Amino acid sequence: MLELSNAQIGGWVGAFLFPLFRIAALLMVMPIIGTQLVPTRVRLYLSLAIAVVLVPNLPPMPQVDALSAKAMLLIGEQILIGAMLGFTLQLMFHAFVIAGQIISMQMGLGFASMIDPTNGISVPVLGQFFTMLVTLLFLAMNGHLVVFEVLAESFVTLPVGEGLSGNHLITVAGKLGWVIGAGLLLALPAITALLVVNLAFGAMTRAAPQLNIFSIGFPLTLVMGFIIVWIGSADILSQYQALASEGLQLLRELIRAR
Repeated sequence: MLELSNAQIGGWVGAFLFPLFRIAALLMVMPIIGTQLVPTRVRLYLSLAIAVVLVPNLPPMPQVDALSAKAMLLIGEQILIGAMLGFTLQLMFHAFVIAGQIISMQMGLGFASMIDPTNGISVPVLGQFFTMLVTLLFLAMNGHLVVFEVLAESFVTLPVGEGLSGNHLITVAGKLGWVIGAGLLLALPAITALLVVNLAFGAMTRAAPQLNIFSIGFPLTLVMGFIIVWIGSADILSQYQALASEGLQLLRELIRAR
């Protein structure tokens, strides 16, 4: 009769359970897969499938009792690591969302909003346009495969049980300013062009006060804004590549990869 000890059962459970929690936390937080467009059950099934593929190729897991306090701490640590990686990807995506919202406000399109199906909140339509655009670019350039590669590498460079340092959380917090700066840089050409348009309307109003310039200023600003966005979209690929490289490099820094 086959007899199994508690240590053997705990080792088998830990070998699968610890990677599963890190993978599931990443898929629950990361863009595209971690949004409301993908049901939670589908994300869980995908986490199980990835764990089944990765576990046989991972380093040995700590031998702990599956129901002990130490196992609970290790599970919490894996959830924190996975959520940290997913949140870092969210920063890269939200740089484009911030750029779209800033441009919408400058061109007077801030009143036109729609429900973002990924987050369930109301956002300007131009911000939603940039969100869909960067999502398609991310998938077309196999960004999701790079993320899964970094995830698999994290079990080697940041193994289960080694622990997180405060530098990881400080690094992620420090990148919040980077996201806002990246969004401003993306929107800077459009902001500058729209500022010139508004200054021209102001000069015309000052030169001819009897003319109601602002009656045509609002629709003309909208038209000019759309033209500027259309012209600027020709360079969106190079801007995405720079931000994607920065974001994916940050992922590798977080898991201590070279």
